[in-house]
Amino acid sequence: MIYDIEVRTEKQLQVVDITKEVGKHLVDVDEGSLTLFVPHTTAALTIQEADEELWDDMLEIYKRLVPLKNNYKHNAKYGDMTAEQNAHAHILSSLIKPSVHIPVKDGKMVLGTWQRVLFIELDGGRARKVMMYILEP
Repeated sequence: MIYDIEVRTEKQLQVVDITKEVGKHLVDVDEGSLTLFVPHTTAALTIQEADEELWDDMLEIYKRLVPLKNNYKHNAKYGDMTAEQNAHAHILSSLIKPSVHIPVKDGKMVLGTWQRVLFIELDGGRARKVMMYILEP
């Protein structure tokens, strides 16, 4: 089964907990494997705690690791500063990754006590999509 989840972001860098939305599509799954995939080159997925202070820390580290403003060749190739200045987002998404894989049992994701599925916006705000693929034995 394949489902699409819509995610709307408001900020340039933002973390959105999509765990509940993903879980809505699993209620009839006895067991299987779930793959979530972001078909965008400036967004990513991860599994981490549901702690907004931690999310702020993560975003701050991302900005230090790959500054939003820099002399990125990708940004300069357009020769027009009104063009998208999002090389930082492409670089970060390649480090964080566009997919996660999660086992499913009894209609629920098998996650640790504090684990949540997080969508990470790196070039927002935008309307985004997360694709869900459920494989049942």
